[in-house]
Amino acid sequence: MSGIIEAAVKALNARLDGGDIDGTVKFIIENEGSILIDSDGARVDDCEADCTLTASVETFQGMLEGDVSPTAAFMSGQLKVDGDMGMAMKLGNLLT
Repeated sequence: MSGIIEAAVKALNARLDGGDIDGTVKFIIENEGSILIDSDGARVDDCEADCTLTASVETFQGMLEGDVSPTAAFMSGQLKVDGDMGMAMKLGNLLT
């Protein structure tokens, strides 16, 4: 497993602590791997999800660190969203 993916899973679980996810969201970090987020938290997984978010390592790290707005990343094409847009927005609210 990539060190970037491993660190991202830890960071996401810390941010999601107590957050309510009603469904599944998958982050695809280009050239690194995939992370699935559901009601149990974040983990390395590449299964189907209600919503899939795809971004580069730099964009993903920027969102986790608070340097990149998920909305701005989406509007500029740095973050691609496939599936349930409402789920993506809910996750964005939990992470900020």
